[in-house]
Amino acid sequence: MAQWTSAVGAGQLARLLGSQQDRPAGPGTRRPPAYRALADGIRLLVLEGRVPVAARLPAERELALSLTVSRTTVAAAYEALRAEGFLESRRGAGSWTAVPAGNPLPARGLEPLPPEALGSVIDLGCAALPAPEPWLTRAVQGALEELTPYAHTHGDYPAGLPALRAMIAERYTARGIPTMPEQIMVTTGAMGAIDAICHLFGGRGERIAVESPSYANILQLMREAGARLVPVAMAEGLTGWDVDRWRQVLRDAAPRIAYVVADFHNPTGALADDDQRRRLVDAARSAGTVLVADETMSELWLDDDVEMPRPVCAFDPAGSTVITVGSASKAFWAGMRIGWVRAAPDVIRSLVAARAYADLGTPVLEQLAVNWLFSTGGWQQAVTVRREQARQNRDELVAAVRRELPDWEFEVPRGGLTLWVRTGGLSGSRLAEAGERVGVRVPSGPRFGVDGAFEGYVRLPFTVGGAVAEEAAVRLAAAARLVENGGAGGGEAPRTFVA
Repeated sequence: MAQWTSAVGAGQLARLLGSQQDRPAGPGTRRPPAYRALADGIRLLVLEGRVPVAARLPAERELALSLTVSRTTVAAAYEALRAEGFLESRRGAGSWTAVPAGNPLPARGLEPLPPEALGSVIDLGCAALPAPEPWLTRAVQGALEELTPYAHTHGDYPAGLPALRAMIAERYTARGIPTMPEQIMVTTGAMGAIDAICHLFGGRGERIAVESPSYANILQLMREAGARLVPVAMAEGLTGWDVDRWRQVLRDAAPRIAYVVADFHNPTGALADDDQRRRLVDAARSAGTVLVADETMSELWLDDDVEMPRPVCAFDPAGSTVITVGSASKAFWAGMRIGWVRAAPDVIRSLVAARAYADLGTPVLEQLAVNWLFSTGGWQQAVTVRREQARQNRDELVAAVRRELPDWEFEVPRGGLTLWVRTGGLSGSRLAEAGERVGVRVPSGPRFGVDGAFEGYVRLPFTVGGAVAEEAAVRLAAAARLVENGGAGGGEAPRTFVA
């Protein structure tokens, strides 16, 4: 019986490998042999999860033709990978990817570091800040005071607690978008909301148009759902969206769904203006595409003079085109797994009906806590503190990176939680690997793209500041030196760092 569970075609593997372009070697820098470079490239793809574990690799001759190298080179690379534990083979079954004994399986999203690793590794992988206190504690205490009536019920509210649905609807109405509670479904975070939308409208094999780059965890969620992702390139810098390109893709590819983050886009930090939003909604309506607008960053403007555009759904008064997703996880705390969907009532009914076969509902206590925050003014106070913290972290991280890595390029976003950085010609995948060795964890650009795009980028979140931000930049610079020198040796030992 074969040990592999999926397969990677020669053309696909060649494209992924081709994205791993390093800066040209400088004087005195020795390039590794061709077989070693190929083995290292495949190993990186496995470690990053872009080639899954237990994926059957192409036959040696087939891959050699796609890469225009000799079969001997591929055979030697496969043998090196087998010796290192990253490849297993059996006569008649082929060769498939693996990880060495004792190594953790690579994650394909941006999972947080385990708590025991936080003393020696600076985590720049997860764009989330610690809970804003005392508002978290007060919200939980307020929820407990309101819990008794709900404890006498079955506790299942597939559409969400009526009080919270009404409160979220009231918040949209206050923003100039009249909304009824029947247009709201409470979910387990924004991920739960988008998962439900994808299963209702997408289906296996359906096309979904996505920004390129886009949020890594959502891209992986869509891949796991069997969607065919259609990337639409972002405009350069923080100018946002090339709506003419979107219109062409929506017309030609006819995707069932389009997913956008118009408010401080993750990872670039771009903010779409009113005109871009209006034209994007018009393009989606004309193509018959459901436009999913992710608003999880919408309250995280960091500069006082930012004028926020109208919500995307404001340009779809009939509610026939735009589905909006919101969440407490970014603006308040990632541990508060409360999200919501705003859509036409018939869409909400369909989502709620389908939920019976998924998670049934969202925890009551957490819903009561968010409702307490919304109804008492605690939410606004907590988000104000969150903005101040993120703004200070942003400014300190930017200063540290500019000092330690002057060749790296970026524009400073005026909101959100992330900095999208061009790494001066270095491979983002190799930087991520080298970073693990020197004690800083950073996600590489290809995690935010489709088929190996953005190899020359990394994403840096505004989750650390002060001395920790300075140390993170020092370790990133050490990782860059390792990559520039060919990654030879065991690297620099990570130092234990106490904030």
